[in-house]
Amino acid sequence: MSLIKSISGIRGTIGGNAGDGLTPLDIVKFTSAYATFIRRNSPVKTNVIVVGRDARLSGRMVLNTVVGTLTGMGFDVVNIGLATTPTTELAVVGENACGGIIITASHNPKQWNALKLLNHNGEFLTDAEGKEVLRLAEAEDFDYADVDHLGREQKNYTWLRRHIDHVLALDLVDVEAIRKADFTVAVDAVNSVGGIAIPQLLEALGVKRVEKLFCDPTGNFGHTPEPIPENLTAISDFMRQGKADVGFVVDPDVDRLAIVMENGEFFVEEYTLVAVADYVLAHTPGATVSNLSSSRALRDVTVNHGCSYTAAAVGEVNVTTEMRRTGAVIGGEGNGGVIYPASHYGRDALVGVALFLSLLAKSGKKVSELKQTYPQYSIAKTKLELKPGMDVDAILKAVEKHYQGEQMTTIDGVKIDFADGWAHLRKSNTEPIIRIYSEAHTMQEAEKLGNDVKQIVLSLI
Repeated sequence: MSLIKSISGIRGTIGGNAGDGLTPLDIVKFTSAYATFIRRNSPVKTNVIVVGRDARLSGRMVLNTVVGTLTGMGFDVVNIGLATTPTTELAVVGENACGGIIITASHNPKQWNALKLLNHNGEFLTDAEGKEVLRLAEAEDFDYADVDHLGREQKNYTWLRRHIDHVLALDLVDVEAIRKADFTVAVDAVNSVGGIAIPQLLEALGVKRVEKLFCDPTGNFGHTPEPIPENLTAISDFMRQGKADVGFVVDPDVDRLAIVMENGEFFVEEYTLVAVADYVLAHTPGATVSNLSSSRALRDVTVNHGCSYTAAAVGEVNVTTEMRRTGAVIGGEGNGGVIYPASHYGRDALVGVALFLSLLAKSGKKVSELKQTYPQYSIAKTKLELKPGMDVDAILKAVEKHYQGEQMTTIDGVKIDFADGWAHLRKSNTEPIIRIYSEAHTMQEAEKLGNDVKQIVLSLI
């Protein structure tokens, strides 16, 4: 059993002993700490917290426990039911709530679940805020309400429709162009809430033919849920049969978007943001931001539009903070996470789908032809298993010293920029490993670069 406590929330496998897995006791403790933090720090005094969940098998149990704990802490709960992460983020603002919890373990397998914690803006807590929640949980520093001050639960299942209407109202979403393009679209939603959200969005966008794969929101995932090529053979095989113009794949909480081309090949997760940014910049020039582990292609596309690009530390809250600082018009992460401030400061696959289809419709190109218009890079990913007692900071310092003659960024681990590629090493927040990402113009070059760096790290250890 696993239980991981981090600044972004609590994540674990269901069952086991308290403290070893995500048990009801752990859910109560962490929810109580979050509620205490919100009560002491939120500038919004409505006493309302929004709660939503993806379709995981454990979702209803976790939601009931969270709702009971929040009402026991004296908060009123708006339960929005099955909902995407971005839907929950929008609902926090729409309900004038002081916070929100989305119950999802993102791309983790079905035995996992998690609580992701939002502030009154529907955005993830900062590093300092997350650490304070962890401190409160550890100290069990919270008081429950007496019988006269218990909170109440209100169910409001309208927020997905409101989210879709919000997307349709965005200036750069061209519903008429999409309708006229007469696309056939395939959707793989891994049997979670995206199986409800994405087909409804496509229908609202005027797409008449939607081919559904794994769109029944049972929580019995049809394949490993992370939307990466090795997990997406079914939709790839389907697309090779020439049955659709484009395929969309989302993770269980619908904040990541992967695209499959009409020939069954992958557009590549990194290029979801690149393509959407190209479209946005063509109409609204401005700054862009992605994290240090994302492709150089976004930087290149941004420069081609005469605009400026900045890299942020890994983590959605770090990207959104940098986007605010630079006034970015588009940003996100290379895992298929599109953040469009004209909508809200959160990764949103619904926004990504609508903007990409607008681009595709106006381009008159096939998806594979569109892909060829962008700078071509490949990213390789490897990892270094950490043994107990290893000093990760010392390891990264040694790497930094070894590559001191190269251009380097150390705001999040160590990133070394070479003339024809880069390598980024950082400690994982969820596993005992150092992640090593490397990028070059071909996968062979990227893998060689990553393995070379890994061997140097091993020699330094």
